[in-house]
Amino acid sequence: MANPDPRGGSAVTPEPWSLYSGAAGIVLFFLELAAATGHEAYLEDARAGARRLADTWREQDDLSLYHGLTGTMIALMEAGWVLGEDRFEAEARAIADLIVRRGRASAEGVSWSRDPAQRGEGGIMLGLLRAATHLGVPAYEEAAVEAGLRIARLPVPGHRFGDCADLPVDAVTPGFLAGTAGTAFLLARLYGVTGDERFMFAARSGADFVRQISVVTGACAVVPHHVPQARGLHYLGFCSGSAGVARMFYELYRVGGDAGDLDWVQRLAHGIVKSGVPHRRTEGYWNVACQCCGTAGLIELFVGLWAATGQVSHLEYARTLASDLIGRASDHDGRGYRWYQAYRRLRPGEVTADTGYMVGAAGIGAALLHLDAAGQAEQARRVILLPDNPFPAIPVPPSALRG
Repeated sequence: MANPDPRGGSAVTPEPWSLYSGAAGIVLFFLELAAATGHEAYLEDARAGARRLADTWREQDDLSLYHGLTGTMIALMEAGWVLGEDRFEAEARAIADLIVRRGRASAEGVSWSRDPAQRGEGGIMLGLLRAATHLGVPAYEEAAVEAGLRIARLPVPGHRFGDCADLPVDAVTPGFLAGTAGTAFLLARLYGVTGDERFMFAARSGADFVRQISVVTGACAVVPHHVPQARGLHYLGFCSGSAGVARMFYELYRVGGDAGDLDWVQRLAHGIVKSGVPHRRTEGYWNVACQCCGTAGLIELFVGLWAATGQVSHLEYARTLASDLIGRASDHDGRGYRWYQAYRRLRPGEVTADTGYMVGAAGIGAALLHLDAAGQAEQARRVILLPDNPFPAIPVPPSALRG
């Protein structure tokens, strides 16, 4: 993984292929940058990255969305669509076929791991749903639905970290990437695909748990990072905080139409605004800029809310976040912007600048491109959203497009 940090450090374990911190996410950024600027050179950068992914994906073993083959599949599908190279979609189909084959069938249903959260098989299933639509292969959807029925029968709420050194083994996490909200998002998405009420019942169970443990003050809500040990620690970002949990409630609203779910999206958004960020640092919003747990992930939320609701305040706040984010960029050697951050909250002295999508400059750039697209109703363009983003792919509300 390329890293512009002169000290050569990285916030994450190097994953040369991954969507999280490697080439797959960077390919997506270059595809979007080309669409936004019209510069063919960015398409060639994306093409080179996609060809590398197509040549090397068989060296991977991890199947997950953010750290493994599902993310590579997403990048190759998008590259095939934009660049018109049939080989990319053929390789994406080969990955999807492999994922389906790797699913373990049992009396309880298909599974890929013991982790139903987005960081585990939840992300795999969202990728298969995307592939079924993009590649026109119903078997991918069928595999995801079968696995989803098994997850719908699991006890809700909660996902126990267990294997995470930074948390107690009995911690229950309500967040998105590794917790209840992400699993409920998956189940809501499956309800939208199938209309099967078993999915909606399970998704509602997860959402009810998140509501019960959240701190509500007036029109604002925040979510604990984990319970019972850290009820007062409220992350604001995508992975374990308000920006991710809001996606779950919006997906429920999108597929079910319950105004109460949209109300909770707004409560979580209000909680972020009332916290005083970006100008105020909190325990759940520290020196971090990236999509995963920082400012870029908040921009994605508020751009999505603008596209979904047309409320100008959401777009204005996204611009406030972006101004702060751009002001924190560094270009000390003339080689381009990078963002130095303490990616791990518990290691504030470990400051690095990465290039990947979820943890570095590619994802920060993508969030800024999505905000740019939101401000151009007269030249509306599609942006690339990952399978766990429920907001419109054209980030402009219909009212603005009609205007």
